[in-house]
Amino acid sequence: MSGRGVWLRARARLRRFPAALAACGDQAAAYGRCVAAAAAGPAELRRDACLEEFQALRECFARAVRPGPR
Repeated sequence: MSGRGVWLRARARLRRFPAALAACGDQAAAYGRCVAAAAAGPAELRRDACLEEFQALRECFARAVRPGPR
């Protein structure tokens, strides 16, 4: 396997990222609000504080970048 092929595939995935992010705007906003709320105040941000929102965003990204009809 050539190194050039790996970089070409990586660049192709990165080019699709803005469209995936646009398709998942609601989930990204919900996750961002959750993280901001969890980080506000004197308490530290804890692991899995926004797990539900993160999983929704991750699933949306997976659907958005999946090849084939949507």
